Amino acid sequence: MKTDLTKILSVGGHPGLYRYLAQSNGGVVVESMTDKTRKWMGPSARMTSLSDISVYTTMEDELKLQDVFTKMKDFLKDDPAPDPKSTAEEMAGFFDKVIPQYDKDRFYSSHMKKVLDWYNIMKAANALDFEKPEEEEKEESSPVQESHEKHTAKSAKSPKPAGSKAPKTTGAKAPKPVMKHTTQK
Repeated sequence: MKTDLTKILSVGGHPGLYRYLAQSNGGVVVESMTDKTRKWMGPSARMTSLSDISVYTTMEDELKLQDVFTKMKDFLKDDPAPDPKSTAEEMAGFFDKVIPQYDKDRFYSSHMKKVLDWYNIMKAANALDFEKPEEEEKEESSPVQESHEKHTAKSAKSPKPAGSKAPKTTGAKAPKPVMKHTTQK
């Protein structure tokens, strides 16, 4: 099964990574990726989806975390990532080899520790095979498939008969009917 990084969460104040399971009253239910325990996180929990995280680069745009994980996986093969508790120089040397275009002024050693820790958690959970984003899937579809999709979309629309529009309503409510009360003896 491919991993969807939009459902993998980092929760402030809680170590490790969590998989989003369900929405509940006033919060979400998550499952730890390390020990598989389930927790309820309230609305005050600071949750960040890994799909929203990027690494600063010297290039024009940032590098998505999914791309960083993919590059690390290609570089490391079956080996684990370096220990997050290693020295800043060792971590910087590793990232120089994996993503040489990372911005050395804005990608701090604290960020490197998190990325290495998250990679090792994802590797242990066998979750490094990612789903492709929808935009990439659309770009990879064939022109024949696209023309078929356009044709089916056009034929699926049925013409509306003239004069079938519903009357426009204003924002005001209709007045309530007035009931006359009469007293009879």
